[in-house]
Amino acid sequence: MLYDIFIDPFVQMVEMPDFFLQVLWEGFVAGILYALIALGFVLIFKASGVFNFAQGIMVVFAGLTLVGLHENGVPAFLALILTIGVMGVLAYGIERVVMRPLVNQPDIILLMATIGLTYFLIGFGEFVFGGEPKRMIAEELGLPTGSTAFEMGERGLVILQHIDIAAAVIAIIMVTALGIFFNKTRIGRALRAVADDHQAALSVGISLNQIWAIVWFAAGLVALATGIMWGARSDVSFALEIVAFKALPVLILGGFTSIPGAIIGGLIIGFGEKIGEIYWGGLVGGGIESWLAYIIALIFLLFRPQGLFGEKIIERV
Repeated sequence: MLYDIFIDPFVQMVEMPDFFLQVLWEGFVAGILYALIALGFVLIFKASGVFNFAQGIMVVFAGLTLVGLHENGVPAFLALILTIGVMGVLAYGIERVVMRPLVNQPDIILLMATIGLTYFLIGFGEFVFGGEPKRMIAEELGLPTGSTAFEMGERGLVILQHIDIAAAVIAIIMVTALGIFFNKTRIGRALRAVADDHQAALSVGISLNQIWAIVWFAAGLVALATGIMWGARSDVSFALEIVAFKALPVLILGGFTSIPGAIIGGLIIGFGEKIGEIYWGGLVGGGIESWLAYIIALIFLLFRPQGLFGEKIIERV
């Protein structure tokens, strides 16, 4: 038993390096997409200090809007532009109807508001688009199909799906661009000021309402990109909301306010899930990919509750 746990998995990695690299690639792609999902949560948390329970359904809603417009005869790229506009309208509506009346309210009130928003979007989405899974219009948007195989001499080959490569590249570009935007621009500095203290930000002339609208719109763009990438790898359905909550262990690892933390946390979860499922999953009957991320997050909570890049908060009592 000890051999199966501590030795045999590493023997398999050495004996079949091609398969191990394949597992690492799958983990990398999943980790980058988890990081992209987590980024939406980070943006909202930095601006309002509350966990956005609605980010998962925003991923689904954006994907369904894009597919729904195309099914009704709108060309793919025009449908993409219109979906961006829909997410902008949604962000403006959330700021005006949900967030603005709750300025300076306790965090639990804001959390409950995002839960209410979640169920509103679920009901509205099912009413407009129906509850059946839909095919993402990946080819119509110019996303690549097929695969490329890399031979490793006599040790086998590694197969890379083109859609996975595109997903990884797009996710990296978006994460990098948003990181630069929120760390190097005036709006980014205003965002950090709002995150630190709403009242102090208001006192120096920062428009809290404007910042919240911008951040929710950015989170909507992230949700759209996530919906496209995840939908292209499977389909677009309300089940994607469950996948989006894999961002929670990513946030616990990286910290709720750190963009680099979202990236590192996503990669840790992605690699950990795939390696754990392939090399250790059989020891417990398989299926550990669905819960291993939460076990990893629990271990981090025990030793570093603020995450790898989160700020340690000390309160005087």
